[in-house]
Amino acid sequence: MFGENLKIALRALWANKLRSILTTLGIIIGVASVIAVVSLVQGMEHGIATELEGVGATYIRVMPDMEDQRQQLNPKVPSLTYEDGEAVLRGAPEISAFTPIMFRQATLQYRDSRHTSTLLGIGESYQDVVNHWVDRGRFFTPLDLAEKKRVATIGSEAVRKLGIEGDPIGKAIRVEGNAYTIVGVMEKKGQMFGQDQDDLVLIPFTTSAAIYGQDAVRSIIIDFQAASPDSTDLAREQITEVLRVRHGLKKGEEDDFRIILQEEILEAVSKTLTMTSLIMAAVVGIALLVGGIGIMNIMLVSVTERTREIGVRKAVGARRQDVLQQFLIEAITLSGLGGVIGIALGVGLANGIRQLLTRWITFPAVHTPLWAVALSFGFCAALGIIFGIYPAAKASKLDPIDALRYE
Repeated sequence: MFGENLKIALRALWANKLRSILTTLGIIIGVASVIAVVSLVQGMEHGIATELEGVGATYIRVMPDMEDQRQQLNPKVPSLTYEDGEAVLRGAPEISAFTPIMFRQATLQYRDSRHTSTLLGIGESYQDVVNHWVDRGRFFTPLDLAEKKRVATIGSEAVRKLGIEGDPIGKAIRVEGNAYTIVGVMEKKGQMFGQDQDDLVLIPFTTSAAIYGQDAVRSIIIDFQAASPDSTDLAREQITEVLRVRHGLKKGEEDDFRIILQEEILEAVSKTLTMTSLIMAAVVGIALLVGGIGIMNIMLVSVTERTREIGVRKAVGARRQDVLQQFLIEAITLSGLGGVIGIALGVGLANGIRQLLTRWITFPAVHTPLWAVALSFGFCAALGIIFGIYPAAKASKLDPIDALRYE
């Protein structure tokens, strides 16, 4: 009986193709929008998770905490220095390495080409801690840092934007007017949190301190590497203990620094993106509601048009539940087909948006989870049941004699 009703439903929909398409348009648009948003957001989350996993589960970042200072009338910049990093390395057994990081926007120049890029003053353990390695050439040696040499490793995007042709190793560039020799090109990392990780230039931390002064390196970021992934929580406690003593913080005083673990960054990003998906889904749900009302409206019209057919079916022995099942299956089929089309369009729309965005930024691959497909299709089927039950019930209650007389 179910198979026969499904065939009847498909024939009825095919007989009124345009009307069926227009009826399901709201559902198609709603489902396509939900699938596109979820696919893009999940792709971003998957890409960011991959990037953070690439850094390593032992990665710990410590930065000055400005939150409490902003609330004061005369705020002071919390200090975090290279010496703090050395103290932590000595006093925290669960820390195996660290690198100071001085951030600065700088103008690069190669011959007549100029480009604004990110300048990082870093330590010799940068590659191990951040898991970002030299692709060509070499990295800084202890001698480079000890003698404050003006050498630089540069990102591939910065090389491209400066128009450096051929092998950049050994060529001279100017960074804010200071001459540096390129000794290495960093491996490609792509974009993360909207920032191009390949558009940068790295110089020894000691060189940056000598050029920009001690004030520039008095409030820096320090990245640490824990001894093992299982010891990151203990490492955090040891870092906190050492830094509180060095900064002279008394019991009850708030920390003037923030410690961020890799898993905390991933959790925060995941929460933000999930909330974005839920808000978008709630907005798009209005379109699905409108689509469901459209299905109920068209099913009521269908019941009216097929009143004589219902009368004939009842006259030859069809029970009330048989008629109810027939029109309910038709409503679910109509809604389900709209869902299938919407899912296909949503995946295509997400890929199209990604291709468009990749012209300007590096956007991660689209990821459409099975739960989103199953949820969308299930929701469409539920819409068919909810908005199809009233027209189906109305059809099943028709009196066969009155139905046969209907014109």
